[in-house]
Parts: sequence; C-alpha cells; structure tokens
Amino acid sequence: MMKIEIDLASQSLALLADGRTLKRYSVSTATNGPGEQSGSLCTPRGHHIVRAKIGAGEPAGTVFVRRRPTGEIWTPELNARYPGRDWILTRILWLSGCEPGKNRLGKVDTMRRYIYIHGSPDTAAMGKPGSIGCIRMRNADIIELFDRVPPYTEVEIRG
Repeated sequence: MMKIEIDLASQSLALLADGRTLKRYSVSTATNGPGEQSGSLCTPRGHHIVRAKIGAGEPAGTVFVRRRPTGEIWTPELNARYPGRDWILTRILWLSGCEPGKNRLGKVDTMRRYIYIHGSPDTAAMGKPGSIGCIRMRNADIIELFDRVPPYTEVEIRG
C-alpha cells in the first residue's frame, strides 16, 4: 500500500510502500509555516488523501489555472511577463483532509483551500519554505510521484 509522508521541518516528501521508503524528494511548503485555517496561506497538517489527480499526459511545464491547463508551457519569458504569479505546473495532486475540525469541513477544509502537491518552475527553491500553502515539487519529481500513486493515496503532513 502506497503512502506519502511530508515533513515540514526537513522540507521533504517520502513515498512509502508497505512502510518502506521508496523515494525521498525535496519540496517547498508554505512560507507562513504550518496551519489549517482558511486564508492563513499555511500548509495544513494531519491525515489527508489524494482526492484528485489532474494533468495526466500534459507536457512538463504545463501551466494550470484553476486546475485547468491554459495551453501555456512555463518559460523564463512567461515568468517575466507575469511577475508574482503563483505557478502551478505539470501535475496536480489535490489533497483532501480526513480529520473533521482539524483539516476537513468548515474553516479548516484542505480541499476547499485548494491545497495541492504540484510542479513548480525550475527557478523555485526546494528544501525551504516558499509557497502560499501548497507543497511544491520539481516538475520531473511530480511526474514520477503522480505516475506512482493512485487516487485516495494516504498523505500524512507532519510539522
């Protein structure tokens, strides 16, 4: 059984199968640190699942807005044209909380906060906080992870 564990302190994501680590990735979580409240721009903690997988078959660098491909591929020139844009690239694993009152329902609902594991520009630093709540990965890494995990894979976010 596959499982994803995200450690906010080490800014890492581990893919496990039957309790054994298959691969560890460097990630970037929220600049504002951990937190579950809507509008906090924090990364939610606790038990989650991959509720939806979005972007299968899209080219690496595909730009998504509201979970839909825009037809654009990220380039430094596109980045310069849209400074400050929160780039969601390549693939999306949309998370849903499993703990009512902590990360599910009401003002702490991870899915309604649009918290994803997603690809990011090559210029985005990994291994240190930098997002507005999501878990950012390198594009090659999110493709690899996306292809390995089925929907409803368990995701534990600690920190």
